[in-house]
Amino acid sequence: MKITLLGTGGSAGLPQIGGPDGRGDWGKADPAEPRNRRTRASIVIQTTENKNILVDTSPDMRLQLTANGIGRIDAVIFTHTHADHVAGLDDIRILNRIIQAPMPAYATAPVWEELKRRFDYAFRPMTGKFYGRPVLRDNTFIAGQTIEVAGVAVRTIDQDHGYTRSLGLRIGDMAYCTDVVRMDSAQRAALQGLEVLIVDCFSMAGDHPTHAGLPTVLTWAEELRPRRTVLTHMGPEMDYAALRHRLPPGIEPGYDGMEIELAGP
Repeated sequence: MKITLLGTGGSAGLPQIGGPDGRGDWGKADPAEPRNRRTRASIVIQTTENKNILVDTSPDMRLQLTANGIGRIDAVIFTHTHADHVAGLDDIRILNRIIQAPMPAYATAPVWEELKRRFDYAFRPMTGKFYGRPVLRDNTFIAGQTIEVAGVAVRTIDQDHGYTRSLGLRIGDMAYCTDVVRMDSAQRAALQGLEVLIVDCFSMAGDHPTHAGLPTVLTWAEELRPRRTVLTHMGPEMDYAALRHRLPPGIEPGYDGMEIELAGP
């Protein structure tokens, strides 16, 4: 199984719009370090059967997929409805053309309710043979259930995202937990025995109202003890080299295009 980190940035990406010359605000991150250039958070899971599962449709999805040589998606999972995780949904129409079918997509009922309000055209019955718009085949589950996606078992995990809820995902010994600020006992129990934990870490200091900061993530890593912890959804103060220097063994910043290989479930 291979995990590709398509994007590892916060909701505004990095650099953010602005800066002294209008060419981007890098915050505390070094613009000369290419691994500080971050698009919005998303991953692709390539299964042992060579199926590609996309997690979230970020606004940068087209560039992410082409940059990483991923030309086909077999299923999509939505973790929640914030714009940095769903605003690229329209580009599913190209993926529809590639697979010549509606895209199997998975989300909770509240997420589908919101997406159907914002992207109603993606849920209309298919007419004709040309995919001029995205067409989704919606599959609904309850957070906490284990679902089958593209032939693999995906354990879904209810998460505290501050003012709303999001989903963490576990496949085999890998978990992806972006957009989370606190973990309750049920979530921590679901994350025991991991090889790889890819986890939200927005800031160097304290927690953001909706995202964990580094001190909290270090506490989680100490308790859960995954063999490898990879940080994602990083904000503008998270410089790659500074993090590499500061972080203890087994914990590292992710970067766009990073690939993680591990045994399949």
